Amino acid sequence: MRLDALKEKTVEEMGEILGTDLQSPALARLHALGLPSKKSEAYRYFDIDRLLAQEYTLLDYVPRSIQESDHIEIVDGTVVSAPKGMRIFYEADKHIDPEHFDPLYYLSHLLSPHVIKIEIDGDAHVEIVHRFTKSNALINYRIALENQSNRHAIVYERFENEAISNSLVLYGYDIKVAPDSTLRVLKTQTFDAQHYAIVASHNIHVERQANALLKSFDFGGGLGLQLIRVLLEEHAHTEMGHLLYLNSDSRRGTISQIVHRGQHSTSSQEAKNILDGHSRGIFDALIKVEHSAKYTKAHQNSKAILLDEKAYMAAKPQLEIYIDELEASHGSTTGQLDEKQLFYLQSRGISAVEARKMLVIAFANTLIEKVKDSRQQERIKEEFERAFYAMQKETA
Repeated sequence: MRLDALKEKTVEEMGEILGTDLQSPALARLHALGLPSKKSEAYRYFDIDRLLAQEYTLLDYVPRSIQESDHIEIVDGTVVSAPKGMRIFYEADKHIDPEHFDPLYYLSHLLSPHVIKIEIDGDAHVEIVHRFTKSNALINYRIALENQSNRHAIVYERFENEAISNSLVLYGYDIKVAPDSTLRVLKTQTFDAQHYAIVASHNIHVERQANALLKSFDFGGGLGLQLIRVLLEEHAHTEMGHLLYLNSDSRRGTISQIVHRGQHSTSSQEAKNILDGHSRGIFDALIKVEHSAKYTKAHQNSKAILLDEKAYMAAKPQLEIYIDELEASHGSTTGQLDEKQLFYLQSRGISAVEARKMLVIAFANTLIEKVKDSRQQERIKEEFERAFYAMQKETA
């Protein structure tokens, strides 16, 4: 299947190609938005046309018996293992946000015969491992995730792949953060250009007096984009942090919308971007404050370091505000490592490569050190070093 076959089609033609109900609200929304292209605002810095024009094999998503393990493992879109007693099941797709900005969010839903439902009990720590094993494939799945009121849960998410190539992963979460609860989601992902490309479209609804803390750590090469819409109700809070280290010819980043709907809702979003080689980093983030969201507090900032003169950062922090009773700020800076600091470190016998790494880590640490789990901190630093030294070998 080539996804660009859906371009400039009627609703009826789209429905026939996808084999879906013509009355589906997701189909109507996909048709209204149109398939993304380089002319689309969210995808203008990402090579989406090339991905949509490639021929992919569609996979059969047949539920398997779930084996017992200490983490949730999803292989090519199917759950294969999970901790004992955890409530994981498949259900009909009923978790669609009618106002998401990403057309591939709706396409992903339309391509999914069912969603993976994960219900988190109590103050749990859950690890989700995504593994991809199919080449030249369209790997598509959706996860509906819910926690419990008055509880504080953590989800650790990481990715593994075998020796695959030329696959496209479309996946994403529809998360409902229950009232008076806290949900932390920590994602770490490192991959190379030849393995797969990934577009992850997430929808997160933060209920009254709930907290959603979302941290992403993306390293290496390849094509990867996460598109996130967060809706905040009264007294709800979200804290988002994105650390990006790119090498080679990669194109990766974050497109987000944080929508303040409830009064006294608060948000904080920080992006740290470190770009090497011919890479392109993307941070296109909108904070929208609706008429109903009086007394909002919203802050957003992006900082980027370019380690190569051919690296490029596309940063676009934005505010869209419809009231006066609020506190809001946003900003963006892009620069290089301080030459005086590099010279000082090398004058103390530290190699140029290690000096660069030390300064880059110091730049990134404000986000890494917010991860309270020391084991996860070490994993993030190891992932970063692996990607960093791979780039040094490539340029040596």
